[in-house]
Amino acid sequence: MTAFAENARSATLALRDLFDPTPLQRNDHLSAKYGAEIWLKREDLTPVRSYKLRGAFTAMRKVRAADPAQGHFVCASAGNHAQGVAFACRHFGVKGTIFMPVTTPQQKIDKTRAFGGAAVEIVLTGDYFDQTLAASQKFCTEAGAHFLSPFDDADVIEGQASVAIEMLDQLGRAPDLVILPVGGGGLAAGVTGVLRDQGVDFRFVEPSGGASMTAAIAQGGPVTLKGVNSFVDGAAVARLGALTYARLAWAKPEQILLAPEDRICITMLEMLNVEGIVLEPAGALSVDVLPELAESIRGKTVVCVTSGGNFDFERLPEVKERAQRYAGLKKYFILRMPQRPGALREFLEMLGPDDDIARFEYLKKSARNFGSVLIGIETKAPENFAALTGQLDAAGFTYRDITEDSALAEFLI
Repeated sequence: MTAFAENARSATLALRDLFDPTPLQRNDHLSAKYGAEIWLKREDLTPVRSYKLRGAFTAMRKVRAADPAQGHFVCASAGNHAQGVAFACRHFGVKGTIFMPVTTPQQKIDKTRAFGGAAVEIVLTGDYFDQTLAASQKFCTEAGAHFLSPFDDADVIEGQASVAIEMLDQLGRAPDLVILPVGGGGLAAGVTGVLRDQGVDFRFVEPSGGASMTAAIAQGGPVTLKGVNSFVDGAAVARLGALTYARLAWAKPEQILLAPEDRICITMLEMLNVEGIVLEPAGALSVDVLPELAESIRGKTVVCVTSGGNFDFERLPEVKERAQRYAGLKKYFILRMPQRPGALREFLEMLGPDDDIARFEYLKKSARNFGSVLIGIETKAPENFAALTGQLDAAGFTYRDITEDSALAEFLI
């Protein structure tokens, strides 16, 4: 066993003061679907519903062992790291100051406050995370506190490695393949640090709109992405950590997979509806890429790390919407409707038995022969839209499919 793995095992033992090992569950549904032994490492079942508690607790424990007088910790986070730090602060009886963007959903603020209790103070500042981070680091320096990075910290990485230690103990052997979500790289750096010398293969999964590891491997070092899609908030990181990159630089580009944000929604709904498992977008990343790996994993033992389950059900309509659009079951059109009796009825008669109008806005302009209709249609099979547009073309209707036009869709839908 390497020195890193030995330290990770010590960190794992210390974590038992907080919670039992998270389950490693064989998933019958996925195993049958892919002809493999698919296991889920359920990090969505920690006390804070994500693996982040592991790193926060381990780093805090080691800092206090080295400097018992340090009783103040600071972090910047709008999600799982904040909740992990809050929980650890309450456990150790130390003060925590947690900086969150002003735009943070109230549900996340309330959960962080509930986990930390009187031990934590929440400071809302900045519209964007970079502003929040700068404010937290400035405060930390002035207050003489210890800053807890969400991923770019050796002790945090060691804590996240406890996931691999538990995995080995629970499975009784090393799996053939481990699929890991990647944001800043802390979880991936920790798990691979334990398992890499045991013949385990790895796949790393990033959201398409936050591929910081892909960029780092391609450029030979961390680079800052120009823009990040924040939907997969638990993994939407613009820059891979320096320490995490150093521990992941061996990865090959073909080991990194990108998951489209809308496709992740299909996976979230499947896991919820079929398995009753609530996953946040980042927590579904490892499961989402299984179809891409179907041929290569047949007959193998695969562990998917489901990294978090902090999902606000107020987002469920958005998740369903994204899933339907990606599957080709929902489209939005702007239709140019003639201003004559019977025109609307003529259009409605073109709809098939499985087509349903989900959105209808008629935008008539005075003194014009045509009006514009924003219409959303749901159907049961993607090919139904080909039949509909074929009829529209034959009837001479003018229309525009805006489903994939992000600017128009965001403004109108």
